[in-house]
Amino acid sequence: MPVAKGATLDPAQTRAGILRAATRLLYQRGLDGIGVAELCSTIGVSKETLYRHFGSKDGLVQAVLEARSDSILRWLHDAVTAAGEEPIDQLAAVFDALGRWHDEPTFRGCAILNAAAQHHDGPANAVARQHLDRQLDLLTGIARRAGAADAVSVAKQMLALRVGATVLADHHADADAARLAKQAALALLQSARATPAA
Repeated sequence: MPVAKGATLDPAQTRAGILRAATRLLYQRGLDGIGVAELCSTIGVSKETLYRHFGSKDGLVQAVLEARSDSILRWLHDAVTAAGEEPIDQLAAVFDALGRWHDEPTFRGCAILNAAAQHHDGPANAVARQHLDRQLDLLTGIARRAGAADAVSVAKQMLALRVGATVLADHHADADAARLAKQAALALLQSARATPAA
């Protein structure tokens, strides 16, 4: 991200540019697939600039993963909102969005969970836990709106289907994983609806 001579530096813009470039690179290569020197050279910043904005490579990784989590949650909330008021339609939209993501040519699994698997302790693991909690909250809301008697338990099962589908799509090249997980999640939600009192 070289700056033209005489141009004014905008720290927020520089930080955002580093995040964008590092997100692509770390997703393609993995956390351990690139060192700080190569990372800086590839994205066009000095080590000093990287350290000024993020403190360390770990700080950059944490910022990348947090931004990725925010982006994914916005994407899922948008899918749920666009699906309308019916919880079954909202849940279907979550898995339909998942299927579209799995079909992208650059798909390499969940960057956040991949990072946590590479570095089980530290910031990657903390971000992964928070990321899963945020998805669990979204799915719990859907289960509650559907009238599930134990919405949290149902949401955990749906989250397991969602995460499992991504693992299958990534590591087993299963093009049907999201569709099959969607069928199971919809059946689960239908069966979990509270039975009206007689």
